[in-house]
Amino acid sequence: MGMEIQTADRMKTLEEGIFQVLNEKKNERIKRGEKVYNFSVGTPDFKPPVYVMEAVCQAASKPENYKYSLGDLPELTKAVIERFRRRYQVELEEDEVMSVYGSQEGISHIGLSLLNPGDKVLVPNPGYPIFEIGPSLAGAEIVAYPLTEENHWLPDLEKLSAQADEAKIMLVSYPLNPICKCAPRSFYEKLIPWAKAHNLLIVHDNAYSDIVYDGRKGDSILSIPGAKECCVEFYSLSKSFNYTGARMGFLAGNKEVVAAFKKLRSQIDYGTFLPVQYGAIAALNGPDDFIRKQREEYEKRRDALCGGLRDIGWKIEDSEGTMFAWAKIPSDFQDDVDFVMELVERSGVLCTPGSSFGSLGKGHVRFALTLPEEVIKEAVKSIRDCGIIKSESIF
Repeated sequence: MGMEIQTADRMKTLEEGIFQVLNEKKNERIKRGEKVYNFSVGTPDFKPPVYVMEAVCQAASKPENYKYSLGDLPELTKAVIERFRRRYQVELEEDEVMSVYGSQEGISHIGLSLLNPGDKVLVPNPGYPIFEIGPSLAGAEIVAYPLTEENHWLPDLEKLSAQADEAKIMLVSYPLNPICKCAPRSFYEKLIPWAKAHNLLIVHDNAYSDIVYDGRKGDSILSIPGAKECCVEFYSLSKSFNYTGARMGFLAGNKEVVAAFKKLRSQIDYGTFLPVQYGAIAALNGPDDFIRKQREEYEKRRDALCGGLRDIGWKIEDSEGTMFAWAKIPSDFQDDVDFVMELVERSGVLCTPGSSFGSLGKGHVRFALTLPEEVIKEAVKSIRDCGIIKSESIF
């Protein structure tokens, strides 16, 4: 008889959960030969720029690029500094920048270099799951702060003051996945002095600053005066350049935080594959017209989904940013998971229950804008034709 393997207690919080169930549901329909409109997974369907792929291929043809990189190429650091200067009017020093394997990896590990077991971390509710999982892996105590419509989907800093005094880190992200809201600059102008007053480090996830709509300007928290004293920001190439599988993002800001995280990662990693770095250099140094055209395509999809759903009686607000849309479920449904299951069964449209993103996500669903505009219009028609949106659902 084999021995019984005991996994770590932390694994109990890492259940596969709803995404696994949704995937099975999708596969069942496909096996039956039924149509699926998959809005559940946030993987861009656009291609990376040709000049980025060419840079990767060229570098990958050189045998010397298969050794350990042991850190970031000087040209890569320079390209990040130039991008922040050009894009955000932010001046960065070399010791204020480091690469990570995308924001997800960075957020999941940064707590190991900053947090002791029991330290408190403020995270948004609703929010992206890694904001909670990352600090938890470091043994931190999670304190969720509510984002509500009444407060324009922003944290109420005055109400959070007592909790801020007890916490070490606060995770903030706008445009925020899943609620698709942006924050005005005035919010950040209040956040920085407030964080300093409470001796609180702000970790800002800025993965979607290039995907904002209706003429908004995606900004960096580091453009706020004094931000580097109490802030670091994750910037990613995944969504801006569709460089998702290559895994390339950056941490920028407070040099003490960057140094600590570099030190930690040097013990678990030998640096990013050099061809991936060369592709990232090409992306960062490339023209912005690629980003602009892609944003325009996402905006057309946003209009097709949000406008289309409103036309059939489902009251959904326009997404302000991110490659997602967020909606309250129709009023004649009580539970978002039940609604998602019935929606896919009746229409073939698959989205994600809001409860996957925290207790305040209950009663909502998230759509990923990862299908072409024409297919989105088909999906909206399928929702209309299946009759799940009734006239009394207009709330």
